[in-house]
Amino acid sequence: MSFMSVTKNLSLVKNQNFLIVAIALGVILNPLNTTMITVALPEIKNEFMLSSKDITWLIASYFIISAIFLPLIGKLSDFYGRKKIFLFGLLLVGISSFTAPLSPNMPFLLAMRTIQAIGTSALYPAGIGIIRSTIEKNQNRVIGTLSVFATTTAAFGPTISGLLIQQGGWHVIFYINFPIIIISAILAVLSIPNDEKKTARTFKWDGIGILLFSFLITVWMYFFQTLETGLNLWTFIGSLALTLLFYYFEKRKDEPFIDVVFLKKNLNISFVYVQYILSTLIFFALLLSMPIYFQSVLLLSSKQTGIMMLSISIFGIIMTPLATRWIEKLGYRIPLLTGGVIGLVGVILFLTINHDSPLYWIFLVLSTIGISNGILNIGLQTLLFSFVSVSETGTASGLFMTSRFMGNILASSLFGVMFATGVNDTNQSWMTIILIVVSVILLPGILFITKGKLVTNTP
Repeated sequence: MSFMSVTKNLSLVKNQNFLIVAIALGVILNPLNTTMITVALPEIKNEFMLSSKDITWLIASYFIISAIFLPLIGKLSDFYGRKKIFLFGLLLVGISSFTAPLSPNMPFLLAMRTIQAIGTSALYPAGIGIIRSTIEKNQNRVIGTLSVFATTTAAFGPTISGLLIQQGGWHVIFYINFPIIIISAILAVLSIPNDEKKTARTFKWDGIGILLFSFLITVWMYFFQTLETGLNLWTFIGSLALTLLFYYFEKRKDEPFIDVVFLKKNLNISFVYVQYILSTLIFFALLLSMPIYFQSVLLLSSKQTGIMMLSISIFGIIMTPLATRWIEKLGYRIPLLTGGVIGLVGVILFLTINHDSPLYWIFLVLSTIGISNGILNIGLQTLLFSFVSVSETGTASGLFMTSRFMGNILASSLFGVMFATGVNDTNQSWMTIILIVVSVILLPGILFITKGKLVTNTP
């Protein structure tokens, strides 16, 4: 091989590494910004004189927007250029991160968080599309790594914000984004190939499907929020009606917003999504409630709160590679079932936590949730891809991320209902009891979807 060929190959590898780093940095913006705000909520609540329900909508609106725009922008990037969409997403995050700290009131902050959610939602689907179109060697491994970045980094949000809020207040959680945005944008401009012009096809907007999905999520969210005052029968009926209307409308579309036919034909895949929604509900309900509990009940500082939340993030990250190797050796059933059992034990142990509990005990209990989440997160992701062909990877991964936000929406709704009367030991215990029920439901689901998956396999 000539010197010129070696140099060219090294240059290509270098550019690909820069490309992967650019996308990875963009991808982490969404999970980080979903959780960094948790430690800042007490300050925001006091500054704008908000109720617990107002706080819930501040959190949930981010998830609703993300759930809507993730699949939509994924399709837009296929038609209008993935590099353009990726850079546009970074620009939106930059604009919102600059203006959100200047918010004079709650509606303005809510609007900036909406723009931020749209921007961060563009980065994952566009980034995955860029990887699939430019990288051939170890493509699935790279996609898997990015998927882990897009989920596990959420656990670091409370720790990062907790350590920095002490210095600059809640505003700093938005400024943290700028180094990530700038480095990602520079590397993206230099390493991502320019988009090819496509004139053969035009994008078909499923406008009605998008609106129905938006109303569906919002009405269900409202229904869960009003459960504190009793069952609102008409809201429940309306939510079910919207769900059925959305299903039958999308079923008849050639290019639907959400491919419900794909979900119906692939029940194993649909059950993986359901399990992921449930595991995300457990994980995020605790990720959302504990920082506020630490500051309101235990009277810890934001810095101390961030350090305590390291228990979830560190053990989650440690378990991810260990669980991957475990699955490669034993298949999916035993690791996933173990992760589910550890999670159930961890949630049960939360019943022992109160305002008199020593911090080391709370740290240990939270660690079990981190271990469980690390196993379930990577296990369900790899299990999903064992059910789908390469050609279905884009659709399946997009819906997987949407299911994560569905779990987040349920978690924020549960938080709003359980803590409507205040953050205290009693309300924390009631939420824990509900999470125990969810954990119990999760276990037979794992047994069902891992049937025949005693060894790792692909379709």
